[in-house]
Amino acid sequence: MRPGQRGLPSRGWRPGRTWRIARVLLETQYAYMLEYRAEIALWALSGVLPLIMLGVWSGSGAAAAAGLGPERLGPYFLAAFLVRQFTVVWMIHVFEEDTLQGKLSPYLLQPLLPLWRYLSAHLAEQATRVPFVAVMLLGVALVAPGMLRVPRPEALVLGVLAIGAAFLLRFLLQTLTAMACFWTERAAALDRLLMIPYLFLSGLVAPLETFPPLMRRIAMATPFPWMVDFPARLLAGEPVLAREGFGAIALWCLALLPPIAWLWRRGLRRYGAMGA
Repeated sequence: MRPGQRGLPSRGWRPGRTWRIARVLLETQYAYMLEYRAEIALWALSGVLPLIMLGVWSGSGAAAAAGLGPERLGPYFLAAFLVRQFTVVWMIHVFEEDTLQGKLSPYLLQPLLPLWRYLSAHLAEQATRVPFVAVMLLGVALVAPGMLRVPRPEALVLGVLAIGAAFLLRFLLQTLTAMACFWTERAAALDRLLMIPYLFLSGLVAPLETFPPLMRRIAMATPFPWMVDFPARLLAGEPVLAREGFGAIALWCLALLPPIAWLWRRGLRRYGAMGA
């Protein structure tokens, strides 16, 4: 078997077998994540930046100058908080550790692409977040009852689908960055570098309509607004071109897949040449 083919399934695709593998992966990863409930609770608490920014915007005159009243700020930043909670991706940090310590080697000997393991771990971690996020939303409802609104059924369904699509886009973007682990021992620094445009161009720090027109056009040409602003506005019940948003996410995902596959094959050759 060529190095570039390691970790790929050797049999044809069968739906029943694929479902069994996916179910076992998710159940195993969920049980594993339950052992780290306290740490996941801290992770959930660390994702309150949108709520902090809500307080900042509400306490300044910039919101009124931008035409954003409390009836828009509250639902938007609360929706951005939910989006942030369920689109967290930490794959590059685990992948970096696995490549440096040789933990990736046994995964490559199994007839399953290792990236599926990392994806299932993220989905399991999201499932364990649900009760913590629910408690935090209950706290928001007690402190500010008017802020928590139940979206319309169609907006809720589209918002949940948009969160899933945004997570997939962010996972693929970080997977592309993680491929640098085959060439450097500090690939996680690239993710920290990408965090800067993610924070400022995604809509976490400020709604995109508060940006100058040129800056807004630049932001919309990047993948970051589709990771937060688009699903948050759907959940908040704001007028959104859903077809355009989902189309943009699909195009970005399709654009990321070829370089990921190419770097994966090249990286595995280098990983094998180093004796791992």
